[in-house]
Amino acid sequence: MVRVGLTTERLVQAGAELADEVGFEQVTVSALARRFDVKVASLYAHVKNSHDLKTRIALLALEELADRGAVALAGRAGKDALAALANVYRDYAHEHPGRATAARLRLDPETAAAGAGVRHARMTRAILRGYDLSEPDQTHAVRLLGSFFHGYVSLELGGGFSHSLPESEETWTRMLDALDALLRNWPPPPVPLP
Repeated sequence: MVRVGLTTERLVQAGAELADEVGFEQVTVSALARRFDVKVASLYAHVKNSHDLKTRIALLALEELADRGAVALAGRAGKDALAALANVYRDYAHEHPGRATAARLRLDPETAAAGAGVRHARMTRAILRGYDLSEPDQTHAVRLLGSFFHGYVSLELGGGFSHSLPESEETWTRMLDALDALLRNWPPPPVPLP
């Protein structure tokens, strides 16, 4: 019997909130059952297991990020668009650290293709069109931006920049300037050695 008031959406939302409170790694069906004061078995009508719950939280986080990104990018191009999307990722991670971690969960190809991950790739590629990069350089640049967005924020949230000056906000701005300069002056492919 399904407990009144429990829905998959409600459980996933509660799981996302739990992730922000205790860390994404700590989210389990058992922890969620404790939050709702129900037996674990009653949640299996809505989620298969902890991995399914985490996958659903990841998909929720990707949707939330994509929605914010779409709003932030509207009418922007070049460096302005680059900074807008970067700030969406950074602000979201500060507001929702567990969900930001969830958004980096490795999804199977079928799940990823059906989720908002495709929207993220399109947004990033739309920014890169303003820099006139063609393939395969565009794919290299997508990887660079993803590494920067997620890597910087992970270090920042982990306290990696709290012990020194200048402030991390200044570093963030300078690094966005450097990324913009790199994307405008993308290096040519290496010449193969004879």
